[in-house]
Amino acid sequence: MKIVFRDMKEGKIKLMPDSVEDLWHLEHVIKEGDFAEGSTFRSVKFGDSEERKPVFIKLRVERVEFAKHANRLRVGGKIVEGRPEEFVQLGRHHTLDVSPKEAITIIKERWGKAELERIEDAVMESGRALVRVILMDNEKALVYEVKPYGFESVAEIRNETSKRGGVDRTQEFYRKLITFVEGLCIVAGPGFEKNNFQKFLEKGGKKVFVEDAGYAEESGLRELVEKGGIERIIGETRLEKEAKVMEELLRHLGREDGLLAYGKKEVGNALSMGAVKTLAVLDEMLRTDKEIEGIVDGAYKQGARVIVFSKESEWGKRLKGLAGIAAVLRFQIV
Repeated sequence: MKIVFRDMKEGKIKLMPDSVEDLWHLEHVIKEGDFAEGSTFRSVKFGDSEERKPVFIKLRVERVEFAKHANRLRVGGKIVEGRPEEFVQLGRHHTLDVSPKEAITIIKERWGKAELERIEDAVMESGRALVRVILMDNEKALVYEVKPYGFESVAEIRNETSKRGGVDRTQEFYRKLITFVEGLCIVAGPGFEKNNFQKFLEKGGKKVFVEDAGYAEESGLRELVEKGGIERIIGETRLEKEAKVMEELLRHLGREDGLLAYGKKEVGNALSMGAVKTLAVLDEMLRTDKEIEGIVDGAYKQGARVIVFSKESEWGKRLKGLAGIAAVLRFQIV
């Protein structure tokens, strides 16, 4: 993500998304009631014919839809301004289709701190290298990419000849797998197959990082995150933060020590007493629930640490089981 222009007095920020991940960030920044500006096309009638003309419009947002597989963010609402004026009908509904490398301007009456932090995170993430994780044993390899919202499956490669053995046949499996070694690559799994693959890659001048994992299955991803395997290699990611905070929440839940609050009512009560130390909240709730937005703003004002969880991540799904919002407390409350 690139910040093209920013005028906080006017509540206006123009952004250039670089990737599908940036569109995901924007989905959680743009809310109903905001204004969005951008270049688009409108169908204009000329007699019996119809032509699509380029226009610039400003609309009041009514809905935001992110389709990651289509590489597109759809921002819909009523047109309040536009040019050329002869091609724009005020009050009509329109949708801005935003793709990577297409700028959009967002205007808010008030920007929340969590929204601004998300934009800053997206700007920093744009500078990071591609990160892949390969979970493997002698029968198969699962390839994933690390995204801000979780892990995305890339491929599954089977070692069809592993049971018949043979060095050449094993190297055939490795040669298929090497095509997926890009960017920063972490190879993990049980046993020694990951180490053998590492040696094979080193002969070709490729470097990977090796980590232990109990299984060459999707559960191995959660294990890598929770034990800090990814953090050691690429620094603390959004997923690492979610995993650490969730571990702390569940620890207090298991101890029943009175240092955990969850649900809007309990967390709001704890906040009113100045007891919130760390606040965890689902991104979709922050985007759609005004009460949640008020709790988050209050937590920031009191100096609490706020972590916004992705609804799509493993830890976001667990947070949903705690009503989507939970807090570690500074002290017990009665």
